[in-house]
Amino acid sequence: MIRWGILGCGDVTERKSGPAFQQADGSSLVAVMRRTPGLAEAYARRHGVPRWYADADALIGDPEVDAVYIATPPGSHLDLALRVCAAGKPCYVEKPIARNAEEANAMAAAFEAAHLPLFVAYYRRAHPRFRFVKDVIESGRLGTITSVEAAYARPMRPDDPANLPWRLRAEDSGGGLFMDLASHTLDVLDFLLGPLAEVSGVAARGAAVYDVEQTVAMAFRAAGAPGVGRWNFGAFASEDRIVLTGTHGRLTTPTFSDDPVVLETAFGVEEHPFVRPDPVQGPLVQTAVDALHGRGVCPSTGASAARTARVMDTVLGGYYGTRRGTFWADPSAWPGRRA
Repeated sequence: MIRWGILGCGDVTERKSGPAFQQADGSSLVAVMRRTPGLAEAYARRHGVPRWYADADALIGDPEVDAVYIATPPGSHLDLALRVCAAGKPCYVEKPIARNAEEANAMAAAFEAAHLPLFVAYYRRAHPRFRFVKDVIESGRLGTITSVEAAYARPMRPDDPANLPWRLRAEDSGGGLFMDLASHTLDVLDFLLGPLAEVSGVAARGAAVYDVEQTVAMAFRAAGAPGVGRWNFGAFASEDRIVLTGTHGRLTTPTFSDDPVVLETAFGVEEHPFVRPDPVQGPLVQTAVDALHGRGVCPSTGASAARTARVMDTVLGGYYGTRRGTFWADPSAWPGRRA
C-alpha cells in the first residue's frame, strides 16, 4: 500500500485528485496539510483522512507517509518538491510543473539524481480519449500527419485587479491562463506526437485588467508536420479543439469538453464519445501508484513536464522579456505589458 500525503488541500483536491488517491488500487490517503488553521482538519474530517498538519515539513517527515502530492500553486512547487526529494520520497506534483523551465529542470534533475520518481498531473495522458487518439495515429488510420492545429477560446471574465486569483499572478503561476490551461493541450500534443520542435510564439495583454498575457499564438513542428496554436481568454465565443490532418484522414477532438472524437476518412465519418473519468485524475494516479509498486509506468513525469515548460517559455519569452530568474517580480519591465 502506498500511503500518500497532500500538501495544499485546496479546491483541486476536493474532486479532481484527492479521492483518486483514496480510490486507486494499492493506495491510501493518510495525511493532508494546509497552512490556514482549521482548513486541513476540516478537509481531513470531510474526506476521512486520519491526520492533518499546518506545516509542510511535518507532513513530509511523517514516517507513515510514503509519497507526497503537491497541490499548491506553481510558485511553491520547486521549494516543496526539493524538500520532498531531500526526504527521499516520491512526488506527484500539480501541473504546470513550475513557473518556468528553469524551475522545472531543477526539479526533474533533483529527482533523477536521487533516483526518485517525479510524476506530474498532466492527467489527460491517461484518459481513454487521448489513448484512443494515440492508437488511431499509431495504427496509421490518418496516414502521414501533414498539419496540426490547436485552438481554445472563451469569453473574458470579470476580474478585480486588486484581488486577482493566483492563476493571474505571475509570481504564483508563472504567467496567465495560458500556463494553466494551454499547458494541458501542449502536453497532450507531446504525448500524441512527440516533443514539439521549432517553437515560436507571440502573446498580448489584449483587453485584460491584469498584467499577464491574455491571448497567445504559436507555431511549431510536431511529428514532422507544421502546427499552429492559439489561445484567447478574451474572446466573443468559446472554442476548444485539436485537429490532426493526415494523408488518409482527419481527427478532431477537444482538450477539455466531452464532445466526441470525430474521425473522418475515405470510409466515412465516425464519432467516438468519451466521458471524463470521475475523479478526473483517477487513471493517471493509478499509473503512478502502479509505477511505485513496480507493476507499470506513469506516462507523465518530470522529464515530460519539463518539455512542456520549455515550450511555454519559448512562446512567452517575448512578452516577459525573459523567462529566467525572478522575471515575475517587476511587471513594469515586461515588453508585452508595455506594448
